Amino acid sequence: MGDVNQKTHLRIQLSATRRGARLARLLTERQLDEWGVPFEEAAQVVAELAANAVLHGRVTGRDFRLGLALHDDGTLRIEVTDARGDRIPRTPDPADGASESGRGLLIVAACAHRWGVDEAPANAKTVWAELTPGRAGA
Repeated sequence: MGDVNQKTHLRIQLSATRRGARLARLLTERQLDEWGVPFEEAAQVVAELAANAVLHGRVTGRDFRLGLALHDDGTLRIEVTDARGDRIPRTPDPADGASESGRGLLIVAACAHRWGVDEAPANAKTVWAELTPGRAGA
């Protein structure tokens, strides 16, 4: 996550359960509120990425990790690392309106300036998104 002031950095490991995903969203709201930053878009992005980590990135006995970093220019970087590096998220084909999955990534793409996936140690992956809170998709 680069060189970031400790006051504007959070990293926490959570259980790969629905409860862990809900907790990720709540912790994001609380942390960004403490930093004095609007949290609505960021909380939605975290909710989607954490839900994906729990639904598609879960390996029994392994948790997922949430990282938040607020940079000096106001950019917030959200990182969610899960245990399934072999399952890379993709946005659905817009022509497939009947698709039952992948819509969460459309929300992430709408809120974030950019997002992507990086390999992580131990066959894991990190899905990240960058946005400026209060300026959705700017």
